[in-house]
Amino acid sequence: MPTKRAILSKLTRDELRINADYYDLDVYDRRVRNQLIDALAVARRAALDEMLWELSRDRLKELCRAFDLDDSGRKKGDLVERLISRTAASRKARTAAPRKARAATRTEPSAPEVETTDPSAETLGVEQLERYLWSAADILRGSIDSSDYKTYIFGLLFLKRLSDRFEEEAEKLVADGVPPDVAWTDPDEHQFFVPDRARWGTIQKRATNIGEALNKACAALEEQNAALEGVLAGIDYNDERKLGDAKNRDTVLARLVQHFSQVSLRNDRMAEPDLLGRAYEYLIEQFADDAGKKGGEFYTPRMVVKLIVELLAPTERMRICDPTAGSGGMLIECAHHIERQGGNPRNLTLHGQEKNLSTWAICKMNMLLHGLPDARIEKGDTIRDPRLVDEGELLLYDRVIANPPFSLDEWGREVAESDGYRRFRFGVPPKTRGDFAFVQHMVAVLNTRGRLGVVMPHGVLFRGAAEGKIRQGLLRNDLFEAVIGLPPNLFYGTGIPASILVLNRDKPHPRKGKLLFIDASREFVEASNQNYLRDRDIARIAETFRSYASVKNYACVVGLAAIEQNAWSLNITHYVDTSPEEEPLDIAQAVRKLRELERERAAAEMIMNRHLVELGYDD
Repeated sequence: MPTKRAILSKLTRDELRINADYYDLDVYDRRVRNQLIDALAVARRAALDEMLWELSRDRLKELCRAFDLDDSGRKKGDLVERLISRTAASRKARTAAPRKARAATRTEPSAPEVETTDPSAETLGVEQLERYLWSAADILRGSIDSSDYKTYIFGLLFLKRLSDRFEEEAEKLVADGVPPDVAWTDPDEHQFFVPDRARWGTIQKRATNIGEALNKACAALEEQNAALEGVLAGIDYNDERKLGDAKNRDTVLARLVQHFSQVSLRNDRMAEPDLLGRAYEYLIEQFADDAGKKGGEFYTPRMVVKLIVELLAPTERMRICDPTAGSGGMLIECAHHIERQGGNPRNLTLHGQEKNLSTWAICKMNMLLHGLPDARIEKGDTIRDPRLVDEGELLLYDRVIANPPFSLDEWGREVAESDGYRRFRFGVPPKTRGDFAFVQHMVAVLNTRGRLGVVMPHGVLFRGAAEGKIRQGLLRNDLFEAVIGLPPNLFYGTGIPASILVLNRDKPHPRKGKLLFIDASREFVEASNQNYLRDRDIARIAETFRSYASVKNYACVVGLAAIEQNAWSLNITHYVDTSPEEEPLDIAQAVRKLRELERERAAAEMIMNRHLVELGYDD
């Protein structure tokens, strides 16, 4: 039967807009259907049956036919009920009496029996939860490859969280007077409905074929919740190649289930609101560190992300996009930035796209666990198949932030040469280096006041040929605002130093025709495996960017004419002199030193001559 989101997707933009206005929903751009659908789908007060009742009988018949449902009959109520497909018991419970009064008329106040999975009522702190979650990896060590840890642990963490949260919501609904048969069985009462086979108590009871039970639990969750489609499907708990034979699978998975059963992930057990989101970020960082070089495929070091967000300075009501989203850290840091400024992160529109399906699933979970269910994260190759579009046009953003793969080979030149979105107007990058493909995509999705921040290898600053022409075109259009050189060995997967490019479609008047270069390559902490930026390093870069002024041996504001004279090269060493400063010469002291040396030479010569006479060499 159709879900709420599926039905909303069949409504016209005007129908969606009327409902969004009626329920006073916060939608950034009411011209964009997907934003209207997202807002109505997650808003519990936007009741689907109420929205459908406002439609004409003929319109309801059209919707029934669109979902292959019976469209016969003249009563609107029958058509509405076919679309929302509630059980008779649920309909009766909803219509018999107001919610507050129903509790008094109940004769069977019993909720479905649920096995207790939390042996203690202990409130969790962040360090305790981080240690607990990371220790789950110890169960897998020696059993599977370390690069696969994250898939299974993230999946089980997400299953446990959804189950615990569902039970918490159901108990609260019953306490508020909702009949148990509604509170525990009606999907419309929950943000995410967890069917019985996906509840943790059910999973706990399995002693054999645990992998099969977990796979079915994931499938049931996705079937009931359109927002989770594809998030858990890529995890195979029955994979013999990774988890061994049936006996080994049951042994390992039973230990993992038992481990996750020892802690409650309900909201009322969390010491702070975003505790689970913070713990999830910690896990992502630990898995990236454990994966070594492969960690760079899904994780950007937190301090680098924080720096770029400080440079972009997002504010409430903005639309923000990460076209190579990875595990979603950059989008989440934008939300954290808003919170630090005293704003509401729910007032951001967060979009992203990620090519790797496993990483996309991690990103989706990350958004949900951080309380950002409205974030739109698309699957697919951003260059070959951009998915953040509306009615055939690229969506535009106030801020774009990314850490694309460095110098990607086979990035999609064949698509760029005939790109229907006109993204590559400054030129097509070489086949074996896709850096400027991502930069140009980001420029193309900026709105007229938009700014972007992107991590790039230093080669984009000075390489010639096609890349030189693209760079020249971007400079001639006065899009570059700053180039920042970073220290070496900050990123997983490469030890080379990288740079941050800041481009702006709406540069303030004093910055027009200029570009700020910052050489921050010498300010960092050296660690055994990776270097990292300190808060003070980030603060200095951000303050220098905001002041947009030259700083001796650190930063330089340069006019475009000077850059043109350097053949449009943005090599930082051309503009920021970092050579050691020569000590000033004291002339008087130097003369005194020379005279002293002369006297010493004359005395030495007299001694040498006396010795020569004594030896008979007096001529």
